[in-house]
Amino acid sequence: MITSTKNPKIVTLRKLKQRKHRRAQNRFSVEGLQLLGMALEGGHAPLEIFYCQEEFVGGAAATLLEKFIKVGGSAYAVNPQVMSALSERESPQGIIATFSLFETKLNDMLDAAPDPSLLLALDRLQDPGNLGTLIRTADAVAAAGIILIEPCVDPFDPKTVRGSMGSLFSLPLARANEPKALFESLRKRGYRITGADGYRGEIPWRAQNQALSGCTALVLGNEARGLSQDLRPYLNDWLRLPLLGRAESLNVAVAGGVLMYQWLQANGEWANSE
Repeated sequence: MITSTKNPKIVTLRKLKQRKHRRAQNRFSVEGLQLLGMALEGGHAPLEIFYCQEEFVGGAAATLLEKFIKVGGSAYAVNPQVMSALSERESPQGIIATFSLFETKLNDMLDAAPDPSLLLALDRLQDPGNLGTLIRTADAVAAAGIILIEPCVDPFDPKTVRGSMGSLFSLPLARANEPKALFESLRKRGYRITGADGYRGEIPWRAQNQALSGCTALVLGNEARGLSQDLRPYLNDWLRLPLLGRAESLNVAVAGGVLMYQWLQANGEWANSE
């Protein structure tokens, strides 16, 4: 059993809170039984598992630990003090695991997408909580994937992972460094490229609006600047959500959630979900 926070494995694990160390180690850490269970369901095998049986409540943690060990993860028992130092939860659930970083190639994402399908293209987002919420909502509407236009907040940041509530493991995730090549690829595949802006475009629930019909790439902008100028020439359509009170703007995750569900309605997916 590991009983010291100075143990080399513990020191290395705690460094994963920083992006540079996640990249250097090519892995990230996850805690929370729901998130860990979704990782397993999504086909992601853990590299290492750190567990504290004194923190287990009920049988769920023990069952999950057994499954992780069966798929090949290396398990290390730790005492409550070490688990407390590792955990970012007020009440640790007794298991923290590490997984390899992952992403999907854009062409593979497009090949697997159904027709019609919704893709989310995120323009240089900076807030990990917003990214986590958008991933979770995109999963809820069965979006075909999320494209991160770089430089973007790290999807493996602990706040992003928690905010996604495990949907990070369910949804294809691709990166794009060249917007021109990205949008050319989407257009060739028949995607309508629609941008969201607080002061430009149509309100999506108007009957005549077609910006969310069929295969759609919904482009959401940076929290501070909105959609970048270099992306704007590639957009086919613009949408806006009305601001009737004194608020000057909407949080990008809130706006994205409304628009994603509007896509469901525009494509007749409400009936399929009932």
